[in-house]
Amino acid sequence: MNLLNDNVIQIIKAIDSDVYLVGGAVRDYLLGKTSYDKDIIVKNAKQFAQDFCQKVDGTLIELDLENHIYRVVLSDKINYVDVTEANNLESDLKRRDFTINSIAINLKNNEIIDVNNGQQDLKNKIIRSISEQNIVEDPLRILRAYRFSAILGFEIENKTKQQIKKYIQLIKNPAIERINYELMKLFEGKYTAKVLLEMTDLIDILYPIFIDVKKVPKNTHHHLNLFEHSIETVNQIQKLYESSNDEVKSHLEKQDFGGFSRLAHLKLAGFLHDIGKYSTWTIEGDRHRFIKHDDIGSKMAKEILKQNKFSKKQIEYIANMIKNHIYPSQVVSSENINEKIYMRYIRKMESNVIDNIILAKADRLSARGPAITEDIVLENIRNLDNLLNYYLSIKDKLKPIPKLLTGDEIMELKKIPQSPLLGEIIKSLKEEQLEGNIITKEDAINFVLTY
Repeated sequence: MNLLNDNVIQIIKAIDSDVYLVGGAVRDYLLGKTSYDKDIIVKNAKQFAQDFCQKVDGTLIELDLENHIYRVVLSDKINYVDVTEANNLESDLKRRDFTINSIAINLKNNEIIDVNNGQQDLKNKIIRSISEQNIVEDPLRILRAYRFSAILGFEIENKTKQQIKKYIQLIKNPAIERINYELMKLFEGKYTAKVLLEMTDLIDILYPIFIDVKKVPKNTHHHLNLFEHSIETVNQIQKLYESSNDEVKSHLEKQDFGGFSRLAHLKLAGFLHDIGKYSTWTIEGDRHRFIKHDDIGSKMAKEILKQNKFSKKQIEYIANMIKNHIYPSQVVSSENINEKIYMRYIRKMESNVIDNIILAKADRLSARGPAITEDIVLENIRNLDNLLNYYLSIKDKLKPIPKLLTGDEIMELKKIPQSPLLGEIIKSLKEEQLEGNIITKEDAINFVLTY
């Protein structure tokens, strides 16, 4: 679809012809991509935003009253328009982050205004800062450079790399919510793994746990050191997503928490999945052991993500993936594997089955030390595919496990108050249901009474 024939653009032009479209929407238009967010520059931002909001039956948000910046979210909750007031277009374009984001279109005559040679950098697939001062004024642009590289596959030019290196410690200054947004956009990108390898110093500042992760070397089971293995896991998740069928892709593209796709959250979980290894690391002969690193890593991730103000749902999902990243391979390596074993796993993982199996496959494909033969890898992947295919074949017929007893009923039966014992009984009751040992309410009552 031609951006300049877009319905939103037509409404904008009908309100005031003296309007400039700038930033990401122009960049995406020139790259042939669809854009749902549009930045425009007008002479009177408040009045324009109010008029536009009324025309589209949208929601008006005052982003920055001092600088006259407003956002109008359209009724579809997908498209939005940021309205900025500027008396000098060229000055505004020179204050932006990168040349590729500083191109404007005059909506009166469709003329392209490019004072920073952004079109040339688009053509050459280069991310170039407009000025060193612009990075100092908003250090978040350090992370944004990597974000655009991860999404577009563009290279950061050398002078910009030097500016990033010079001011890298300033990344601590922006609000953590802004940092999280850029990080999640980075993990949405097709080229996330490549970029993570290029931003190792920045990772140490954002997630200091990786300073220790980098100390764990390759071993008989891993052909890469732990840091490289973590990044390769992200790479394999992306590859598995790209080669998946439409049903799996559709699931991973859902935005079920945090405003970003499951895929982005899964890649972040893949990056963090082995952070518990350093603190559980022991060496026996030539074998490196990391007992309970999955459980320890899950707890560490909860604390890290909580400190970084991720939402409760985001934290629960990522911690769940880390805690259970070995689980699918344990399931498919069970002796006398059967549908009951499959179903217990599916019931436990609930809506996260696909994600968890993808993570397990990515982890396996990222660990190919001398003790791991090609046959071991292929058999594990084949068995995980069998588990995934079984789930896909029955998922539409699944019904949730019934809640046979409430907490109040259990307390009445056992004559106990709210306590750790109550939580223990509820957990054990669910485990027995997962095993298929408890089916009816009578079964549940007998179990509680004899607990």
